[in-house]
Amino acid sequence: MIAATAAMIVSLLGSRELITAFRSRGKGQPILGKDDLGPEHHMTKAGTPTMGGLAIIAAAAVGYFLAHLRPGIAFSDQVKIMWVGVVVMAAMGLLDDAIKVRKSHNRGIFWKKKSYVTLGLSIALAWWLVAATGVAETVSFTRADLPGWDLPWPAFVVFAGLIVWSTSNAVNVTDGLDGLAGGSAMMGFFAFAIIAYWAFRNPMVYGAVVNPLDLAVFAAAFGGACAGFLWYNAAPARIFMGDVGALGIGTALALLAITTDTHLLLILICGINVIEAGSVAVQMGVFKASGRRKRLFRMSPIHHHFELLGWPETTVIIRFWIVSGICVAAALGIFIGDFTHLTENL
Repeated sequence: MIAATAAMIVSLLGSRELITAFRSRGKGQPILGKDDLGPEHHMTKAGTPTMGGLAIIAAAAVGYFLAHLRPGIAFSDQVKIMWVGVVVMAAMGLLDDAIKVRKSHNRGIFWKKKSYVTLGLSIALAWWLVAATGVAETVSFTRADLPGWDLPWPAFVVFAGLIVWSTSNAVNVTDGLDGLAGGSAMMGFFAFAIIAYWAFRNPMVYGAVVNPLDLAVFAAAFGGACAGFLWYNAAPARIFMGDVGALGIGTALALLAITTDTHLLLILICGINVIEAGSVAVQMGVFKASGRRKRLFRMSPIHHHFELLGWPETTVIIRFWIVSGICVAAALGIFIGDFTHLTENL
């Protein structure tokens, strides 16, 4: 509660300061237009301050550290590595955001190479986490031994790296409507806070989770930071999170799944991100298979498809939040249901 509340307040204040700072410099988010096959109907948003993800990550850090002033909770090596991973991936996004703003074009220098660079960083981060901590090296759903598929060490590192890479990029794809990525991420972080705290309270069942209380604080801090940011990011947005925010919070969500042994459950917790990224993959597949003549959606990611069908932006956002909430609730229901079933048989 300390982490979430402090992070929310700092994020709220920090977002407001970023809006003022970027507006005074006359720099804002460029929007892809018709010539770049972008959402032309969003051109009115051009110039909106961006890189608000700086406030999210800074606020989460403040909330996390303030919570540790309370006796009885220690800084874990696992979460220290997670923080390094979040900062590195966010820095990658920050560099791309800065180039976009300076060039006044919504494709930074890493537009075509960013995916490969983030993949390499994700695998390196997964290797460090596995090599330096006691994270379980099994493919897991709700706990380390379900289904508990053992993977060779190198294979697990690649598997974990792909989770980080795909989640960070999926959140980045989702970040196309005001508050959509931030709102869905907030739900995911609070779900992980519950999962990690549940593991802390039930070590007999979740003994493979290392330092679960610290993981719960980390997740709660990010959830509170996303909540504070939404005050100014909700439609009509006064600031965007940018790649710095999307890559940072996507990395945090993925690392929480890896460290809480809920790799496969992440598909539900980040259900809306899976749908968004999946729509891009399907769109590209249909387009290439048809000889570059047909598209399944009017525009991808799928939130733009519904906008072009005539749905107001706020309607798309709220309905997608509802879908995200259903997915997160289902994930928590499965997690708690598995715990109940297991403890009944003990």
